[in-house]
Amino acid sequence: MRFDILTLFPGIFEGYLSESILSDAIKKGALEVNLYNMRDWANDKHNTMDDRPFGGGPGMVLKVDRVVPCVEEVRSYDARPGRIVMMTPQGRPLTQRVVEELAREERLILLCGRYEGFDQRVVDILQPDEISIGDYVLNGGEVAATVIIDSVMRLLPGVLGDEDSATFDSFSTGNRTLEEDQYTRPREYRGLAVPEILLSGDHGLIDKWREANRRQKTFFRRPDLLFGGDSSEDDPQ
Repeated sequence: MRFDILTLFPGIFEGYLSESILSDAIKKGALEVNLYNMRDWANDKHNTMDDRPFGGGPGMVLKVDRVVPCVEEVRSYDARPGRIVMMTPQGRPLTQRVVEELAREERLILLCGRYEGFDQRVVDILQPDEISIGDYVLNGGEVAATVIIDSVMRLLPGVLGDEDSATFDSFSTGNRTLEEDQYTRPREYRGLAVPEILLSGDHGLIDKWREANRRQKTFFRRPDLLFGGDSSEDDPQ
């Protein structure tokens, strides 16, 4: 998959792209990530990308005559047109189902907003997929774009060392429970011991314990996953 990131602050991504699983995936060719500074498409000596809103009000608005040519040119860099994804608190909520939908694309063009957002004509012309990562306000779309990349890349072939890891994650399709408690060495620490059943070698019993643990944890922390928001049911055991 190809990711194209359009931003006013490309430096935000430099550390993120050079570390951990993402860096390894890029080196292996499992995915491609390209950064573009939208200011390169400004046509004045001050590289102006924003202006005051018509009608008054606080803040600045990203200019349509800068953003649209930027996106259109970047889109032309590859034969695959790709899906344009705009990071905005007004977008549809990002869920694992949406992540799985995005992972089926061959190319994603991630458009990162700043200030008071984009001139509405950017949306009218480009018709992006508007996505929100939560009901809170960020300084810009860059952090949201990293969330998109991080969640989508886990589903791409060749990215994770263990392909089953993504299958059994919390919120993966068909999984209505949180992940079970995990333990590793040492067997005991500060009086807290690993559950004996995990040391038994009986994989049938271990599987049953894990299922019960997942359901119990989900009941207390995210009952909506089990009951569609109704937490009045009896505690599952």
